[in-house]
Amino acid sequence: MGAAPPTADERDAGGDRLAPVCSAARELWRLASRLPPAIRDGLLAAVLFMAVLGPSRQEGPRGLLIQAALLLPLVWRRRTPFTVFCVITAVAFAQWLVGVQLPADVALLVALYTVAAHADWRRLLPAGVVMAVAVLMAAARWAPPGRFLASAAAMSAMAVAAAILGNNMRTKRAYVASLKERAVNLQHANAQEARLAAAEERARIAREMHDIVTHNLSVIVALADAAVYTRRGGPDETVMSRISETGRQALTDMRRSLGVLQADEPDAQRHPVPGIAQLEALAQHMRTAALPTRLTLEGDPTGVSTAAQLTVYRLVQEALTNTLKHSPRGTRAEVRVVCAARTVTVDVTDDGITTQPPVSPSGHGIAGMRARATAYGGSLTAGPLPSGGWRVFARLDLDPAEDGAA
Repeated sequence: MGAAPPTADERDAGGDRLAPVCSAARELWRLASRLPPAIRDGLLAAVLFMAVLGPSRQEGPRGLLIQAALLLPLVWRRRTPFTVFCVITAVAFAQWLVGVQLPADVALLVALYTVAAHADWRRLLPAGVVMAVAVLMAAARWAPPGRFLASAAAMSAMAVAAAILGNNMRTKRAYVASLKERAVNLQHANAQEARLAAAEERARIAREMHDIVTHNLSVIVALADAAVYTRRGGPDETVMSRISETGRQALTDMRRSLGVLQADEPDAQRHPVPGIAQLEALAQHMRTAALPTRLTLEGDPTGVSTAAQLTVYRLVQEALTNTLKHSPRGTRAEVRVVCAARTVTVDVTDDGITTQPPVSPSGHGIAGMRARATAYGGSLTAGPLPSGGWRVFARLDLDPAEDGAA
């Protein structure tokens, strides 16, 4: 009768006995993988030599010499895989000539695997042809009578398996290298995108600071000039209060603009971003600074995003500031803002002497206004009027995704 199958307890006991061995093998493999490739290849050659040492002793010193000649080149198999394969093939041919059969011929399979894993097809193809010839020669000389085909098929299968394993390893190594390169490129792209975003944000803050400082300082200067000419030799209380309010407003606007750089900035939360609703206060501010300003609003601004309203406010502010700075006293300004379903137009004109504002080399002023309009797919024109004065006209194209603009 046949032996009874092992019980579950016996199988568990066998598994428990193998567990320490498997764990030790994994730890040994992990430690070996940390060694330099040359040392690992030297250890491989040494292990193979010790494993086949017994059969080689039966052949005497000649067997030991051939065995060492077959296995020693494996130490350099990663550096020059095709050369190592050729050297081992030559030693195997000499072994075939003297008629000594040794288990160290496994070095041919290792060398073929290395060529497939580390060389290209131009090296692998001739190595495969040489290996096929070697298999036929070995089978013809050492196969038992009537077993030539079986021996040749078995050795050919081992050679094909070694080549396939090596090619798969080379493919896997190339795939991992491409993943690493892609990760590095992605990291560089993300860093470049972050730098571009930071540069764009700095440019936006620079435009905001230019508009805030230029406008408010221009108003302060105008109010101070008015105070000088106040009757009775003393500054008028209303004028001085407007100077104080303008200074405070400038500080508030600066804190609001810089608040994006600091998450806990309280002023950015206490004071809303200026928009179309604040244009009337802006016009009143300019009137106080001795620039009579008439404001006309058409359409419903509720459908215009906060970012677009800020752009409209800055365009009007910059245009009026230029008029205040570059036009003589007594100039009048008119602002007309039209809010349509998909567009917003801004039209600022004055009746002063036609003098073109200087172009700022840093990209502010008219260039900055044009950049704001272009950010919304619109356009801006600025120039003298035929009848005298200056006109700034801007058109913003509203889009459902416009919140990310400007």
